[in-house]
Amino acid sequence: MTTEAFTVNAEAELVHQLDHLADSLARSRNDVVNQALKEYLEQHVWQIEKITQGIAAADRGELIDHDDVMNEMEDLIERKAQGKA
Repeated sequence: MTTEAFTVNAEAELVHQLDHLADSLARSRNDVVNQALKEYLEQHVWQIEKITQGIAAADRGELIDHDDVMNEMEDLIERKAQGKA
């Protein structure tokens, strides 16, 4: 895999926490930062994709009535409370 260096300025406390975590895991700071970046990007790319899909669906008029959503959530909560979910 090709890598590319870049510089990041971080709060001193974050750097200390990063170094402590890396030491605890017997990994390099670089490994920990790369893993953190991968996880961050996966999560945020997924969120942006879902938001974009939702906006496109709304633009097409594919909406669910608020009361229908609330009723479904209340049913889910009730089933969960009864141990059926």
